[in-house]
Amino acid sequence: MNKLFIATLVAASFSLPAFAAGDHVVAQATAPAATAADMTDGEIRKVDKGNSKLTIKHGELKNLDMPAMTMVFQVKDPALLDKVKAGDKVRFKAEKAGTAFVVTEVEAAK
Repeated sequence: MNKLFIATLVAASFSLPAFAAGDHVVAQATAPAATAADMTDGEIRKVDKGNSKLTIKHGELKNLDMPAMTMVFQVKDPALLDKVKAGDKVRFKAEKAGTAFVVTEVEAAK
């Protein structure tokens, strides 16, 4: 009976960490990829439809570890350029694609 008890304890000690790790992975996998907190405040300074670019004066881009500044972004979808004009206050998402920074979403600030 001692051998059975010890075998059970050993088996349990190996399966509990795996079970806990499995729960952790599931929680990460089901978490939303992007939230409203990922949006950054900005002001459109220039819309360049010919080159599919926006110049935006923006706050800190936390997902890119970038401080507030004014810079030129490419746009993922040129249709985004029709949603904005110079002077508009916006909230937007940007990501790094190769060597470029690309606006993936833009909406009017509320």
